[in-house]
Amino acid sequence: MDFGFEFVSQRGSHIKYTHKIKRKTVIVPANKKEIPLGTMSSIIRQSGLIKKDFD
Repeated sequence: MDFGFEFVSQRGSHIKYTHKIKRKTVIVPANKKEIPLGTMSSIIRQSGLIKKDFD
């Protein structure tokens, strides 16, 4: 899936992505564990995407 975000940097276990056009930045945890539902909801909200994009 490509939603227009590109990798910017990584610091520790967090990856920073920025949208090519919308100028939105999203930080995503990069550990091997499952992302908690609340964290995932926050990432989706910050990105400007909708939950249906992930079904």
